[in-house]
Parts: sequence; C-alpha cells; structure tokens
Amino acid sequence: MSAAGAPVTENGEPARGPVRPSGLLDVLRVASVVLDTDGRIVLWSPQAEELFGYTAQEALGQYAARLMVHERHIELVGKLFADVMRTGQSWAGGFPVRHKDGTTRLVEFRNMRLLDDRGDVYALGLAADQSTVRRLEQDVALSERMVKQSPIGYAVLDTDVRFVSVNPALEKINGVPAAEHVGRTLPEVLPLLDAEALQAAARRVLETGVPLIGSTLVGRTPADPDEEHTWSHSMYRLEDVLGNVLGVAVSLVDITEQHQASVEAEAARRRLAVIADASARIGTTLELERTASELAEVAVPELADVAAVDLLDAVVEGRPSTLGPSESAVIRALALRPEKGSEAVQAADPPGQIARYAPDRLVTECVRTGEAVLVPQVKDEDLPRIARSAEAAVLLGRAGLHSYLAVPLIARGQVLGALDLKRTRNPAPFDEDDVLLARELASRAAVQIDNARWYQNARNTALTLQRSLLPGHPPVTTGLEVASRYQPAGATSEVGGDWFDVIPLEGDKTALVVGDVMGSGVSAAATMGRLRTATTTLAALDLDPARLLEQLDKTTSALDHSIATCVYAVHDPHLRQCRIANAGHLPPARVRPGRPPELLDLPTGVPLGVGGVGFLTVTVDFEPGDELVFYTDGLVETRRHSLDERLAFLLSLLDDPARPLEEACDYLLRTLHHPDNHDDVALLIARAQHLP
Repeated sequence: MSAAGAPVTENGEPARGPVRPSGLLDVLRVASVVLDTDGRIVLWSPQAEELFGYTAQEALGQYAARLMVHERHIELVGKLFADVMRTGQSWAGGFPVRHKDGTTRLVEFRNMRLLDDRGDVYALGLAADQSTVRRLEQDVALSERMVKQSPIGYAVLDTDVRFVSVNPALEKINGVPAAEHVGRTLPEVLPLLDAEALQAAARRVLETGVPLIGSTLVGRTPADPDEEHTWSHSMYRLEDVLGNVLGVAVSLVDITEQHQASVEAEAARRRLAVIADASARIGTTLELERTASELAEVAVPELADVAAVDLLDAVVEGRPSTLGPSESAVIRALALRPEKGSEAVQAADPPGQIARYAPDRLVTECVRTGEAVLVPQVKDEDLPRIARSAEAAVLLGRAGLHSYLAVPLIARGQVLGALDLKRTRNPAPFDEDDVLLARELASRAAVQIDNARWYQNARNTALTLQRSLLPGHPPVTTGLEVASRYQPAGATSEVGGDWFDVIPLEGDKTALVVGDVMGSGVSAAATMGRLRTATTTLAALDLDPARLLEQLDKTTSALDHSIATCVYAVHDPHLRQCRIANAGHLPPARVRPGRPPELLDLPTGVPLGVGGVGFLTVTVDFEPGDELVFYTDGLVETRRHSLDERLAFLLSLLDDPARPLEEACDYLLRTLHHPDNHDDVALLIARAQHLP
C-alpha cells in the first residue's frame, strides 16, 4: 500500500483490476449515469442501481427523465439537460428522484457534458444521496469547529511522522506558528523536548495500531523556554473505512499545575509500589543475566533514567574479592536499561563487557567500601569520576546527566557489585529517600543475584561434565561428511542423557548412533556414558544393527532399570546403502536431491532396557549427495504442537540438500529448538560422498 492507502504493485505502479473505494467515496457511494444526446441511458454503474433501485438491464436504453423523474418535473429536467448539452457548462444541485419502489428521494447531482474521440456528445451525471452528503458536511463542520476552538492541543502527523496540521491551541503550547509545523518532524519543531522519544512512540502507534493514552511528557517548548512544563499526551492511529493507515492524531493537555501538586504524594506511593514490584519481578529465574535485568527494569524509569547492574568479575567467576585503597575494580556489566537511546546509555558498558575502573572512580569507591555514593548535583568536574573513560564522560555531559547514585549489592556479607543509577530526563535530583529505596532494591536483588551466581556456576560444571561425555568433532570417515550439535536444555542445571556418535568401521564403513537416556542428572549421564562405550565396543564386532541393539538392550537392562531410545545405522559406501535398526527412537529423515525429504519408514521397536523384544534391520539406499538427519526428541517436541506437526515442520526445513552441513545444524537448532524446552538436543547429519 502507498502512504495514502492506494493499492500498488511490487514495482510501485497502481494496481490493476477491481479495487474497492476508500474514504469519502466509500461513504458517499457516488453513482454514475451516462446519457446520449436524446437523454437515453447508455451507461449505468452498480452504485446507480443501489441508489435508484433499477438494474442495468432495466435502465439501459430508457429515457432517464421518464424513468427517474416525476411527471411534474420532466419539463424542468429537460431544460437543464438541454442547457448542459448546448453550453457545456456543468450543473449541480439537489433534486427529487423517483426510486423504483415508488418513493421520492432527494439526490445531490453533478451533471456535465462529455465528448469522445469521434466528437460524439454525452451527458455524465454523478449522484449521491443528499441526506448522506448533508450528514457528512455537518460532521466535517462540527469536527473542524471543535478542533479549532478546543483548549486541547491537536496535531495530525502523516505516515512519515511529519506534521500535516495543528490547531490554534497547539500553536500556543508550542510557540510555533501552524505554517511552520507543516512538513516538519517533531525534533525539528520542538528541539527543547525529547522529541526523538515522541517520534518513536508515534511510529509504534503507526505500526501496531495500539493507541498511546495519557502518557506524561516533561520539558520546555519555544512558548516558554525558561520553565519546565508537564503535558499529558495521547496518540491514535488514523485509518480510513477500509483500514488503510493515514497517519497519527496527537492530543496534548498541559497538566503542569496538577502534576506539581501531586508530586510529593506520588513519590511516597511510588516507593511502595517499586518495592512491591521488585518483590514480584526480581528473581523469577535462576539465570544470572535475567535476574540482573529484572533489577534494572524495576529501577527504570521509576527510580532512574538509566540503570546498570555491574558485578565484580572475580565474584562472577566464583572467587572472593576485596579491594584495597589503590586497587582498580574489574567489573563485568550484566544489565543495562534502557538498552538503547540517549548518550548516557551509550556511555555505559554494554552487558557482557568487562571493564577496569580506576581507584578514584565512584563505582570503585562503592564496591570497595560497601556504602552508597550520592552526587545530587553533577558538575563537570564530577563526570570523569562517574564515567569509565574520557570519551564516556563527554557522552554523559552531552546527555545532560545531572544526578548520580550508586549503591552496593551485598549478599551474605560479601559485596558482589553495584547498582548504578543516573538521571538525565527526570529533573529531580536523587535525595536521601531515593538512597533508601535504591538500597532496599539492591538488598532484595543481591540475594537473588547471588543465588543465580551459584546456580550458574553449578550449571556450567554440569555442562562441562555433559560435554566431556560426548565425542568431540566427528572423525573423518570414508565416503561420508558428518556434522553434529549438542544443545543443553534451556532451563535446567542437571546433566541430560542425549548422545550421538560416529564410529569408523572396517571396510570403509561407518556407524552412526543417536540415543536418549530417559531422565536427567548424573545418573542419566552415567548411563549415557556406559551405553556409548558399549555401543563403540559392539560396533567394532561388525554386528548387524538389530543384533547390536539386542546386545545393547541387555546392557541397559542391567543398569538399574534404565530406559533409553536409540537409532543405530551402518553406512557402506561401496554398496551405497545404510542398514538401520531402531529402538523406540524418532525416525531419521532422508534428504535426496530432486526428491522431497522423507521420514524413513522403520519398525519403531521398543526402548532399550525393556527386554524380551527383538529388533529389525532395514536397508535403505544412500547415494552420494543423500543426507540422513538423526535427532533426539528435544529438537521437535513442544507442548503446543502435535508431534506430527513438528515432524512435518522438520521436513519442510530440509529444503536445500546443497546447504553446508554445519549451516544446516545451526539452522535446524535455531528454527526448531524452543529456548524454554526442558530437554537437551543431540543432532547428527551425515551426507554420502563419492569414494575417492
């Protein structure tokens, strides 16, 4: 769609074919009638049928006056028609017309003479129901009068977020004439406000259609550049009757007096609300970065315009840290809010970055002493002690940093780091009440952060154990290219039991294995390690896949009632075949150039450890260029979709047999694996190659 809502093609040309009207045309339902020089109807639009009641078949060829005009008006209509045809001057006005149902209706007419390329003369009549026209005129007049006389400031922005019109009240509020608004952006008209944020909000309303209602704006305008005002503003997306986006309507009300009167009462209520909010929002997970982000999110904008959560790097690594008077602080940034925006945000360390703060920096003083550091009114000479570098100090100065507060994060008697708070837009300086509130937030969050820190260390240890039990990079085998991935579960610190293996065999053959031990924890990992070792040992005997699974089933049954699923395949590049047996596992997918991907039709079998049930070996063709995709259930299973849906989705992603295998592994994991899935994933892709 174009900015005005007209349909266009991909090349930007007007769309061909039937197009529904929009806006006023859709409301008025304008009818078109064309008459020849004798007054006979030669063209009759669908809107004419709707307005007058006659179908095209009934109207075409009829004298218009006899069909639609009462007998007493025929002479007058004939004269008007003759004048238009003779002089070529158009005629407009209201006229009573007879409807097919016998009723008389007032219709607004526009009549004009037409000439075709052969010099033939026709009369064109455009008509609309007069009551509809009058109602629309009244609505427009009422809206225009209300907007012009309203004490509320109104503006209309187009789809490029540029002013189209403003009312007199907004002229007065902004101190800028209406003509100087038109065609300009918010930052161009109101440089003393944070107009970039207003413009971003307008774009969000344009994109989402969700109105912004009653948002508070504080700042100065050219109308009163020396005094700060508070406004309540709302934004609504403007659409025509078909839903085409036309722009954004903005309303603005000055609420400075009411705002100032409620500041003190609001401050007390806000502190209680922030503490209650923090209790509910901080520590919802045991993820270190998420917990730090929750603290920063609570602090902005209720307490500060910019909040950063920083931990001593030694603490993150699990080591105690104490600083002497002359020592620098090595700090790891964990969270920052807002994530982007003003130069004060740009001056902060991005999450994940490790920075060294000199002994004279205020955040170093905070984590060294374990005491809050407050600078109510920031002066130019304070900026170098707040910022990490000279460049960052310049950015903070340009951002208008005027008040600074840092409070320590202390848990179990140890200083973990600091909550760093800055005010740039909020005009009020930090005071002692803010220090008390910040300390309360930091105290509550520090315990959660410390828990998350220990949890993360335990998780890292668990993942290290898990990866140590899995093979490294798959070995190079004859006639086969292999890629693999292991993805830990998104929300568990326990070791999983998924595994894969690539085992070179005699005669240029290769065994491919993917399995999943049911359960989790060290027990599952130990079972997985034993099964992997047993599989490698049995594979060296060059057993038939079904026979190997039978032996593996006996091994599993002896491991404290463990249960596991497994797919075992042997690739023979000389025969260009794979022999495969399945023990209760999801079927591998085969991808063949020029053919749709498919799930191999294998006997499912029973899981290892059930015992007493045999397995079957199936031989499938595996030509050079073909791929086999082995995976565990963590890749495809979700709570919201059936397994058949997810397997079909997997096949739809295997649409490019030429895609590099490493890319294919990453693509499948990125697209299929849900981050909240409480299961790990093993993925193995093998592609047959020509023998050298």
